[in-house]
Amino acid sequence: MSSFGEEYIESAETVRQKEPLYYSSDKVYTYSDYLLLPDEECYYYEILDGYLIREPTPTTLHQRVAYRLHRLLDDYFWERDPDGEIFCAPVDLTLSDTNVVQPDLVYVPGGSNIVEKQRINGIPHLVVEVISPSTRSKDYARKAQIYARLGVPHYWIIDPEQRAFESFRLAKPGKYSPCGTVKREQVFTHPDFPGLAIQLDVLWRKGRL
Repeated sequence: MSSFGEEYIESAETVRQKEPLYYSSDKVYTYSDYLLLPDEECYYYEILDGYLIREPTPTTLHQRVAYRLHRLLDDYFWERDPDGEIFCAPVDLTLSDTNVVQPDLVYVPGGSNIVEKQRINGIPHLVVEVISPSTRSKDYARKAQIYARLGVPHYWIIDPEQRAFESFRLAKPGKYSPCGTVKREQVFTHPDFPGLAIQLDVLWRKGRL
């Protein structure tokens, strides 16, 4: 892929038209509004640039991949950054008052003061999204644009159905550049995370690690 998410990026208006049941634009929503939202067993909420988004809960495939990656990254950061933390969804990440997201994985380095009792309040070092069919456009376009604009240094996207793992890093303010794509049974490595090697077939298969 020559440029970030080129085949998936769409305007926010297009995304809203494709999934009108999940997007509310009657007001600009903030974190205070988010705290008043009801708990729903089969849905979760996010706020992207003031728009309220209601999505169905993830599939079992999605959860399997996210759980496995969480275990692998937890082991990695445990050795290299003992004071850092890796969080998995559901966790509220407030990037700004009008951007409240629930990424699948979030890495906060040791020494950061953004982890609060009820939320992560600030910009983490790494955000990971495991995409589902209903979140593809949102994760590749809208959320990517927000993460880049607000200064998240690293953004990884995993597609369990295509068995693909893409990584992007902040090349300049507001813009990500590709940092590597691996697929199927290849091994994921990253120049900014020395010693990290993730065998992708571990993410896709059932059973124990």
